[in-house]
Amino acid sequence: MAGSVDRVQVLGFRMRVQQLDRTDGTLGDTAVLDIGVQDTGPDGGRWALRNRGLAGPVLAEADLATMWTVRGAPHLYRREDLPQVAAAVTPFSDADAGKRIYDAAKPLKAAGIGNLAALDAVATAMRSVVTEPLVKGEVSARVAALMPEPYLRFCRPCDGIHLYEMPFRLAAVRAGLELRAGTSPPVLQPIAGFRPADHVPERFDLIRAYLRLLGPATPKHVADYLDAPVKDVKARWPADVAEVSVAGETRWVLSADADRFDAPRPQAVRLLGPFDLFLQAKDRPLLVDDPARAKALWPVLGRPGAVVAAGELAGTWRPRQSGGKLTVQVALWSAASTRLRAAITEQAEQLAAHRQVRLVEADFTD
Repeated sequence: MAGSVDRVQVLGFRMRVQQLDRTDGTLGDTAVLDIGVQDTGPDGGRWALRNRGLAGPVLAEADLATMWTVRGAPHLYRREDLPQVAAAVTPFSDADAGKRIYDAAKPLKAAGIGNLAALDAVATAMRSVVTEPLVKGEVSARVAALMPEPYLRFCRPCDGIHLYEMPFRLAAVRAGLELRAGTSPPVLQPIAGFRPADHVPERFDLIRAYLRLLGPATPKHVADYLDAPVKDVKARWPADVAEVSVAGETRWVLSADADRFDAPRPQAVRLLGPFDLFLQAKDRPLLVDDPARAKALWPVLGRPGAVVAAGELAGTWRPRQSGGKLTVQVALWSAASTRLRAAITEQAEQLAAHRQVRLVEADFTD
């Protein structure tokens, strides 16, 4: 066993490897793009990249692409990496595919249709439909018209028949489709010259990426992140890992990172978006050990962002925008120094610039 590390060391390690302590960088050297940067909400993928030192021309539209991948959520990737990403996000097995598509697996099983075969069938239909940019609702309607009953469900809100949502989303990658940036509702379009890679390079292997960016971790942590069965994750667990004890629990980290926990804690202050990778770790009690604070940070609906300071989660924040004006409401969990408040206000200014609006104030409620 490599030794024992505490939560302060773990959070500091994650801040460093996720590059939340840097002020500039390139798309090529931005580590979180290997696992994908969730692009949910106005302060999604591009704000997460800005928090890691990327801004302006570095975020050129032509160099980034958005696909529905892990947990069916939209994620940003380097465009040049899409073939490898497509191979990496493919379910490990038919059972894994069934877990990832949730309730859609039941009617497929009853009809004797394999889950992976079903994803391929939906992908074939999507590929035939989306030959040019097309809004999601239109794609769904046209594909539903091509698919038999086991693929379809009744939708109460619109009193109509649709494809199950998760097979639709997860099949889009297999169909070679991306989401056009900035569209709501989303517009799907073909990826020019797309063909999935024949194998997954270590850099894009999702299990290794989780251990590298959110370690130390257990197979269950990784499985929960992917919505995959623990059995499938264990079967593909890397050989080059080291055991690490965290709060008495045996976890693992890539061997190359086993000695990286003793570096000084990063002192950076960041306003993390609600779905930033730092907050996606599946050991939430390690991130926030107070149940009331955890409930405030991860409510069922309407997540706030998180204030991170010196490697520690320090509170929550919510944007309030009206026209071209932005107020950032900050709820800190303990008394803050004048210096910390100034740093948070500076981050709020950057958020306003990112949104191309004017900051009215950072409104602190302790």
